[in-house]
Amino acid sequence: MNSPFEMNSLGDGYRALVIGASGALGTAFCQLLKEDPRCSVVRELTRHSLPGLDLEEPESIAKAAAELAEEAPYHLILHAAGLLHRKEIKPEKSYSAIEADAFQAVFQVNALGPALVLRHFLPLLDPRGAMAVLSAKVGSIGDNRLGGWYAYRASKAALNMLIKTAAIELARTRPQTRLLSLHPGTVISGLSQPFRGASAARPAHIAARELLSLIDRLTAADSGNFFAYNGERLPW
Repeated sequence: MNSPFEMNSLGDGYRALVIGASGALGTAFCQLLKEDPRCSVVRELTRHSLPGLDLEEPESIAKAAAELAEEAPYHLILHAAGLLHRKEIKPEKSYSAIEADAFQAVFQVNALGPALVLRHFLPLLDPRGAMAVLSAKVGSIGDNRLGGWYAYRASKAALNMLIKTAAIELARTRPQTRLLSLHPGTVISGLSQPFRGASAARPAHIAARELLSLIDRLTAADSGNFFAYNGERLPW
């Protein structure tokens, strides 16, 4: 893990964009990409960057894309933002805990916001580039054995459908583009800290390196599919 980091599938001088760059994985992505001698630009987008991007403010998504259009194309776009919990939102253990406001907030960040990111940022992606969106294994309907976490599971399942649908469309016009849904595993972060399994979490820099290496190995034939950080193809 101490060898120099380098992505080989994007060419020399590739430009990268990280959405959600202030989170644990987003920060780790940016650090690794800045170490890559092949990478010429790492653009970081957060709620507080210039331009700013807030998934709960749809107009900010369109505005940020418009402002970055002159810098395009990007050869790698990473969407690393998501919502599992915050002060007034907790994962539901039972359907009796479902609340409309919390459900809508989780869907806004995990599904509707990313849908608008696809709309406004896919035009900024190089035709031979890659865009990867962080999903979660708990969004797999086929793998759901424990139940619970209604809003988070449903929003990530919706996100997976968005990625699959957009990849089908892209394959008709830009067949060399990679659009991927990725499960990062449990990562040491504010998102995972309150939950069982956090003790087995991996450091963000290790998870980020695994995910970037996976993107580098995958090809256009893998576009529209759902992968774990270790390369395992996950069921929908």
